[in-house]
Amino acid sequence: MKLKMIVTVASISLLSACNPADTAKQANQEVQTPMTASISDAPLWLEEVEGEQALAKVTNWNKRTLDKLTSDPRFSQYQQAALNIVNATDKIPYGTYRNDMVYNFWQDENHVRGVLRQTSLAEYSKAQPEWQTLLDIDALSAAEGKNWVFSGTTCAESDYNLCMVSLSDGGKDAVEMREWDRASKSFVDKGFYLPEAKTALSWSSPDSLHVGTNWGDGMLTDSGYPYVIKQLQRGQSLDEAVTVFSGNKTDVGVFPYALKHQDQQLNMVVRAITFYESEYYWLPENGDPVQLPIPNTSSINGIFKGQLILSLKQDWTPDGSATSFKSGDLVSFDIQNWLQNNKIGAVQLVYQPDERATLDGVAITASKLVLNLLENVVNNIYVYDFKDSNWQHSKLALPDNSTMSVSSANDDSDIIFVNQENFVSQDTLYQGNVSNADIVAIKSTPARFDAADLVVQQYFASSTDGEKIPYFVVHKQGITLDGSNPTLQYAYGGFEVSMKPSYSGILGKNWLEQGGVYVLANIRGGGEYGPAWHQAGLKTKRQVIFDDMIAVAEDIIAKKITSPEHLGVMGGSNGGLLMGVMYTQRPDLWNAVVCQVPLLDMLRYHTLLAGASWVGEFGSPDIPEERAFLEKISPLHNIDPQGEYPAIFFVTSTKDDRVHPAHARKMAYMLEQYGHNFEYYENIDGGHSAAANLQETAKRSALEYTFLSQQLLK
Repeated sequence: MKLKMIVTVASISLLSACNPADTAKQANQEVQTPMTASISDAPLWLEEVEGEQALAKVTNWNKRTLDKLTSDPRFSQYQQAALNIVNATDKIPYGTYRNDMVYNFWQDENHVRGVLRQTSLAEYSKAQPEWQTLLDIDALSAAEGKNWVFSGTTCAESDYNLCMVSLSDGGKDAVEMREWDRASKSFVDKGFYLPEAKTALSWSSPDSLHVGTNWGDGMLTDSGYPYVIKQLQRGQSLDEAVTVFSGNKTDVGVFPYALKHQDQQLNMVVRAITFYESEYYWLPENGDPVQLPIPNTSSINGIFKGQLILSLKQDWTPDGSATSFKSGDLVSFDIQNWLQNNKIGAVQLVYQPDERATLDGVAITASKLVLNLLENVVNNIYVYDFKDSNWQHSKLALPDNSTMSVSSANDDSDIIFVNQENFVSQDTLYQGNVSNADIVAIKSTPARFDAADLVVQQYFASSTDGEKIPYFVVHKQGITLDGSNPTLQYAYGGFEVSMKPSYSGILGKNWLEQGGVYVLANIRGGGEYGPAWHQAGLKTKRQVIFDDMIAVAEDIIAKKITSPEHLGVMGGSNGGLLMGVMYTQRPDLWNAVVCQVPLLDMLRYHTLLAGASWVGEFGSPDIPEERAFLEKISPLHNIDPQGEYPAIFFVTSTKDDRVHPAHARKMAYMLEQYGHNFEYYENIDGGHSAAANLQETAKRSALEYTFLSQQLLK
């Protein structure tokens, strides 16, 4: 009567100036239209990831930028500060609790690639737990001559010692998977093995897997993910695996997982038709797949006390019901009734948000349903129970005005771990027992920067359509409001990802301590206020996201917190697209743009790597109406050859197999052709995070803050 997601159906991993005008003029300025906007692409040889000509160009750009930034004395200062933080041995060892043990993956200067380790729950609560190493990734990499990046484990529900370990070469999304025995701390001789691919799997039994992988030519979707699921028995080769489910090549992908209902494991698949539309199927042991009759925009959160928990992203009136539910609601129904009768029966409301709240997470324990709610971009955690056919709840006693996340919970226990943080208060880990609401702080990160005189304020900017856009400002107390404060504005604005206050030692040490101001903008496209906040900026409606970002910038300028001469902006992945648009549409607002692992060619993005999976977010260049809009906002195609632009720094990775490095390469190439200045750093390793280990993370952040300091700290 409870749930375990044996495989996380990872929502297909998201993507995570200077020509300043006076303030009065900017407040009324329209979005800039370039004098000439070329629809022709930069050379396609830049799309050859490791092509000789492309890498020669990258090497040249890298050298020029590294020479400029690393010669600045602030670079070594920022890098050392970042290294001290990421390699600190007194950071919280976040873990997963299961079978009376806590499992943790740890990295520091002595374990650059990291170690998987375990300790008992009693030992974990101590200040200095005694750990037992299970798997040393540094030692494995040295022995095999590989740059392995640990990408997690997938373990069997019936026997938690049976696991598949995922290893990425240099940080790519594609992984090699090997069977590993937790008890013996070793890889299983002649055990399950899956070669490098964007693989998804679940344990269908201790001796069989449900696998989605690259089965051969033509067996991946246009997005590069599997659409055929096969059952692989122990001892079989991949060629002998038997197909149990097939989607279509035009799908985003098909992914297996499992639900636990009473003592029964329900083997499932989710067929992601688009990024936001999915079909869920049960795979009975004998029989054809059975589809659940639920809206294709909804998400299954699990099974609790016989109730299947369902998050809605659209209004829904279940068949045969007089009751309607709203987008954003959390609902439930009796799963046993559906299994026996193929009918979902009565649907009950678990939680309904108001217009300034949304569901931010669901966890299931042995006796409780735990909901993490986001209310005006602040988290609160509630404990729910299903008694006498009704849902009841109470609030968990945790600090107010903070970001909360349930870092560990499982359905075999009522023990949960909750992390609490905000901009100026370092992370604190709480251990709780939700059966009796006991919760206590057990670990806290030491302060990484001086926050004694920092203040945090939340404001609301008015966007072009009148919508109020929340944003946070962090700065030293008593700053002079004369427009001279160096300010970094950050946002994401897509894929329903909420940007919440968080404690960043590197940001605090290398920016806030230096007198910088930090602005976090909660623009539309994110999930801060639920599905409607996200859906407001989908496809051809996306300009509102960019308008929101501009509105926040204009608001802080109007408040004289800063001015264009001292304002920088940063974002990555989908946020990298946002940066490209800010650069081309309103170059007058910024003096520095940090554009990380970006999408910039919006007319070919769907042909590059996982790009086709994001058509549901951005729209399709193959649909005339949507292409016309993409032409207007695509940064690569909206560079004005005669325009005046702020300084821009592109950061990407050769090994990024999610967002193609060609996006940044092409934009840099075209800027070079037009004689516009830019900085460029492409890490050879690193994947979509642009860093494969902690040393690379410190280097990348030091480069970024050196660039920002050169432009804004004047």
